[in-house]
Amino acid sequence: MKTQSSRIVLAGVVLLLALMAVLADGAARRESITFDEMAHIGAGVSYLQKLDMRMNEEHPPLAKVLAALPLVVRGVHADYSHLSWAFSGSGLFKQYLGEWIFGHWLITRWNDPIATVFWARQSMLFLTLVLGIVLFLYGARIGDQWGGLLCLCAYATMPVMLAFGPLVLTDIAITLFVVLTLWAFASMWRSPSPGTVLRFGFAFGAALLSKFSAGLLFFCFPAFILSLRWRPLRELPTDKAELRAWRRSRWWNLTKGIFLAALVVYAVYFFLSWNEPTDSLGLLGTNKAALLLRRLLMPPWIYLRGLALFAFTGKPPAFILGHSYPHGVWFFFPVLFLLKSSLAFLLLLVLALVVGLVLKFRPVRVAVISEGLELHWRAVWVSLVVFTAACILSRFQFSIRHFSVSFALLILLLAPLPRALNQLRNSGWHAAGAALWLTVALALASIATAVRAYPNYLPFLNSLSGGRPGYLLVADSNLDWNQGLLEVENFVRQRGLTRVLIDSYGFSDPAVYVHEAKLWNCQKAVQEDGGQWAFVSANLIQESHNCLWLLQIPHEALAGGSMYAFQLPHVIPPAGTPGGPPLPEDYRDFANSSFPGDLRLMFLNCIRDPQQLQLTWDQLTAQGAGKQKQEGSSKPKR
Repeated sequence: MKTQSSRIVLAGVVLLLALMAVLADGAARRESITFDEMAHIGAGVSYLQKLDMRMNEEHPPLAKVLAALPLVVRGVHADYSHLSWAFSGSGLFKQYLGEWIFGHWLITRWNDPIATVFWARQSMLFLTLVLGIVLFLYGARIGDQWGGLLCLCAYATMPVMLAFGPLVLTDIAITLFVVLTLWAFASMWRSPSPGTVLRFGFAFGAALLSKFSAGLLFFCFPAFILSLRWRPLRELPTDKAELRAWRRSRWWNLTKGIFLAALVVYAVYFFLSWNEPTDSLGLLGTNKAALLLRRLLMPPWIYLRGLALFAFTGKPPAFILGHSYPHGVWFFFPVLFLLKSSLAFLLLLVLALVVGLVLKFRPVRVAVISEGLELHWRAVWVSLVVFTAACILSRFQFSIRHFSVSFALLILLLAPLPRALNQLRNSGWHAAGAALWLTVALALASIATAVRAYPNYLPFLNSLSGGRPGYLLVADSNLDWNQGLLEVENFVRQRGLTRVLIDSYGFSDPAVYVHEAKLWNCQKAVQEDGGQWAFVSANLIQESHNCLWLLQIPHEALAGGSMYAFQLPHVIPPAGTPGGPPLPEDYRDFANSSFPGDLRLMFLNCIRDPQQLQLTWDQLTAQGAGKQKQEGSSKPKR
């Protein structure tokens, strides 16, 4: 009977992973390149081809390198004599401007954009599936094989994971390696050995190489250790002297593991920056000894410089439930979590909570965590508290993808549910049988939700949205991330349109996908635009532009509500009049940026003519200096 059950579970694992691969890859094939992928793909290719990390320092390299591997193997072409490459190597903030231009040219000019994006995303899809396998294996060990299958079902059908999993981003990579790190950490704490220390060190190093927010693990470790003082587990020694020795040995192994992780990070940065000029450390001198020292110090210098750039650029305004806030708000991620999770997953979490309360208050104690895995369970829920608290308290709030680690840890909390219900049924709880069938029904409902939402996972909102359009509730990559341009092009072709206006959400040239497109600003419609078809990102209707006036025109939602198609009236009402575009004082900046002017137009000008890079930089520098001078003069003198 047990063998038959194992075969059923194995078949379920294979089918769920196959379903996830088909849904995620199929959705990604229908999507144009998204906002951050433009910079990530170009940077990753340059790391491998040139061993030079001058671009995209604000993110560690691992995910970008993995995405670039199939491209480099296939012989992707990059022109390193291009002005954007030299420009990006001449200053920390210059690379932030140049990386988008270089990435755009690499993907859309020097190579076929469809094939380039497709192959870059295959590595990310592979990581996504590996994470699913890891969640199944860990879930099966915490609970039982049915618990592992339930975790995999929740993960493989989660719209957030299906949307962002195959994209060339850092979120799936950090989620995978954080989960591996936490498991290795708990194993090391339970049974220290050279093997557990090695596994922990390499997993932690990979997490730090995935995303800077992996630094939150430095808070998870002490939180876990303090929790053992607050609520000790049975396997801890009871004798005080023995307990001190027990703790001392584990602290020592943790120190060794962290040191190994640092060595892993250093080695990767050292290799990938081998050819990067060390001029930024020129203060150390130019003799042979100084040049050697500069080369040895480049890895930590690049890492710290990237961390500083990330911190400098990481405070965008938050938009949630139709309102913009100048900084993050505590309810941002809880609301996003409720809106962008499938209802079946939310109900599974509620069911697990109810069953947990029943277990707590029943007179007969039931063990639902597998023996020897109590430390792993503790590491999961303590780290969930740390990562979730960091998200809620952070001012860096604009995308549900930044909640991916918490999603994975929440999924693991479902692992004990089937085992708990079976034991409750055996102990005489009459509702256990119904709860088991409810668990099965919710798992099937999550599959149905994923299939029904295909292929529009990125703008997915559940019925808690009340049927309201996404642009009234969320923004940025929670709704549109420039991924709907292929559907716009299909619309244009089907109607035989020869010239269209497009207000898209990205720094790239929309004409790469929509060949008939002219970049447009829906706030600045003029009479010459009358009678034309216009395509507007859902993010630009209310949050990043002020274009609610367009909704009075008959329109059609594209790409699941990510983009909207409008046929403008032949006579456009004057600005500020009923039915017309807004007055200039009512304009909203792209992505709520404080940057003077249109950011997209600035990048598009540099893409079309790279000679504009230095001129644009000079203008930005002058504007920044002028702003500082104005702020300084406005301060009262003492």
